[in-house]
Amino acid sequence: MSTRLTTTAVSTARALIVAVLLTLAGCATREPVPEPTPAVDIPESTWRLVDRDIATASLAARGPAGNYARGVMQAWIERIRQRTDEDFIPWYTSYWTQQWLAVKVAWYKLGDGEGPDPVSRRLAAYLQEQYQERVMNPVREEIDPDQVMRQTTRLYVRLLAEQLPRIPLRYGVPGEQFERRLEAIPAIALAPPPAHGASLYQLVHAQPIDELPAYAALLADIRKATGNAEGGPSEARISPVAQRTAERLVNKLAISGGASAAAAAVGGVAGMVISLGAAGIGAIAHASELPELEAQLREGLDAAQHEMWETLVENPRTGVMAGMAHIAGEVEGSLAYTPALVVEIETGEPVEDDGREGGFAGESDNAEE
Repeated sequence: MSTRLTTTAVSTARALIVAVLLTLAGCATREPVPEPTPAVDIPESTWRLVDRDIATASLAARGPAGNYARGVMQAWIERIRQRTDEDFIPWYTSYWTQQWLAVKVAWYKLGDGEGPDPVSRRLAAYLQEQYQERVMNPVREEIDPDQVMRQTTRLYVRLLAEQLPRIPLRYGVPGEQFERRLEAIPAIALAPPPAHGASLYQLVHAQPIDELPAYAALLADIRKATGNAEGGPSEARISPVAQRTAERLVNKLAISGGASAAAAAVGGVAGMVISLGAAGIGAIAHASELPELEAQLREGLDAAQHEMWETLVENPRTGVMAGMAHIAGEVEGSLAYTPALVVEIETGEPVEDDGREGGFAGESDNAEE
């Protein structure tokens, strides 16, 4: 009896051992390597729809970014006008400033010889410096156009990047193939070296965007094109004011009689100062000239402010929307339709391209940037 029990126990133990060994052997067996998923064959008509939607996403991002830029710059120009009215114009038209300008004109004329032109150029440079210190620099501490350009560009890129992931899902395009499509779309294209160029994929995946060499090069290129527009009125705008001021003050220095003789006897700078005092630039005379002084100055500064607005806002090459304009131009330009192209939009209705260069299906003729 005991022998039979022993035999049964041994057989059971052997069966358990075999089962364990088989289990371990099964666990040790490597899982078969799955076959790589073959690339999905995306028809060209689908890629055209994808391209159209990328371009439409760019157009959609431009709207809010452009509105932001215009809103901030509207506040900027209003502050420029306010400080001009509250600081620069009262300073320029004050009695003591006009006396001081007369002294400067005397010095300029003494050094430059005859003729008002050299005097007016030096006076214009002085007035530009004063306008920058009294108006442009304080406003820039509140609203910096260069920062507005950076923020506008970032906003455009962010809004565009938020829309792009929806596009491949809409048409069943695998993510890897969509990313390769983005890598083929230029976003920044500047002169060599190659680092000054970037694809749309690089742009929307750069974290942060400022570390992308092509983006830094784009901002530097725009600042170079902008020139001194952020510094205040151009010489062409301030020179007429300086010219009239110089002519008026030079005429006041033309005296006669005893004062002329005294000035001639003393000579040099002291003689100029005597001439200036003898010219009788008094408070009463200044008060009578004040309306004309202010009108002439406002005319020049109004034109200068309009010029700054055109350069910093309206001009797509130099303004605060220049970064966005460059990127959107590259993206949308590379996705322009070819003539006689027929595409299927979401409604399933065929839409024939009208053959316009750079046109996109569904884009309004009056689309605003």
